[in-house]
Amino acid sequence: MKEVRLGVIGTGGMGSAHARNILAGKIPHLRLTAVCDIVAAKMEGFPADVKRFNTSTDLLTSAEVDAVLVATPHYAHTTVGIEALQAGKHLLVEKPISVHKADAQRLIDAHTDKRLVFAAMFNQRTDGYYRKVRALIQAGELGELVRVNWVVTNWFRSQAYYNSGGWRATWKGEGGGVLLNQCPHNLDLLQWLCGMPVRMRAFCNLGKRHAIEVEDEVTAYFEYANGATGVFITATGEAPGVNRLEICGDRGRLLVENAKITFFRTECSVRKFKDESPSMFGRPEVWTADVPPAQGGGGQHNEILTNFAAAILDGTPLIAPAAEGIHSVELANAMLLSSMTQSTIDLPMDAARYEAHLRQLIDQSAFEKDGACDAAPADLSTSFNTNPN
Repeated sequence: MKEVRLGVIGTGGMGSAHARNILAGKIPHLRLTAVCDIVAAKMEGFPADVKRFNTSTDLLTSAEVDAVLVATPHYAHTTVGIEALQAGKHLLVEKPISVHKADAQRLIDAHTDKRLVFAAMFNQRTDGYYRKVRALIQAGELGELVRVNWVVTNWFRSQAYYNSGGWRATWKGEGGGVLLNQCPHNLDLLQWLCGMPVRMRAFCNLGKRHAIEVEDEVTAYFEYANGATGVFITATGEAPGVNRLEICGDRGRLLVENAKITFFRTECSVRKFKDESPSMFGRPEVWTADVPPAQGGGGQHNEILTNFAAAILDGTPLIAPAAEGIHSVELANAMLLSSMTQSTIDLPMDAARYEAHLRQLIDQSAFEKDGACDAAPADLSTSFNTNPN
């Protein structure tokens, strides 16, 4: 096989954006051969040689595709994803891979044929700033993790955004708000860089800044197995927002902000200095260095697509294996459950407990969104928040 024939299931904003990039020849060895959407009008702009299907089953049982990209509303990531794997198709799933942990595990468990490539659209893993931070941590340059703070409030969204679809920002349609829509990227990066915490306490404000029923402002506190702590803050109603990541270890502190990495490196181990210094008020000497981002990469969505095709054709390791997507889902679920039950949640969390809780939220919801409409696909290029600035 010299190229991968791809079908895109879900041709709304993200699905159509990916399709346009493929049609423009931006993804080597990947050819768009089919699209699928339950709204036929959303497929009208595609070339005549791209087959159109009204159901995922029809596309997946056809001979038109080797692989599929699932870009449907969130809940269908699980059901359509399982259907694709069972049909023997390579699979790339948009974020989040599922709405809740139990569904994420069902999707992962369906990947029984390991010859099939199964990836997730965690495009921010390609960013040179975060790749450099991860390399420094993994090389031991920062020492043992002490603290992580991430304030990412530059995900601003207007009420018009939430009104652009009846499914948006509802428990039934989307399964959550900022944690399930915008922040899967940040939560994936957080665990990719620092690992998973062992417990958390979170405070999630539902519809604080917008007329929605789900969370649009979150503050969470983490604890890690080694005693390190973390704080994660996000919002979609704050402007001007900030994207400030700070990771502190036994050998100093990394700051990522405004497209810049600053390393405040201690001359020696902080713990060693604390235990051995004869001075009551002495502090370790600090060297301050601007660290360049990792070279290469940075291709975001197109790089994930290119990597997906290369994994199918050549066995290239995946940048974002879909099985790792369960971690960001679990973090989001645990924050919501902690807030709503006013309790500390231990991780790994009880997936069945959260699934039942979400079902109750859906069943009891009486929320009606004023002015909601299915808007035409918009230019999403300014919505990705792909740089740490």
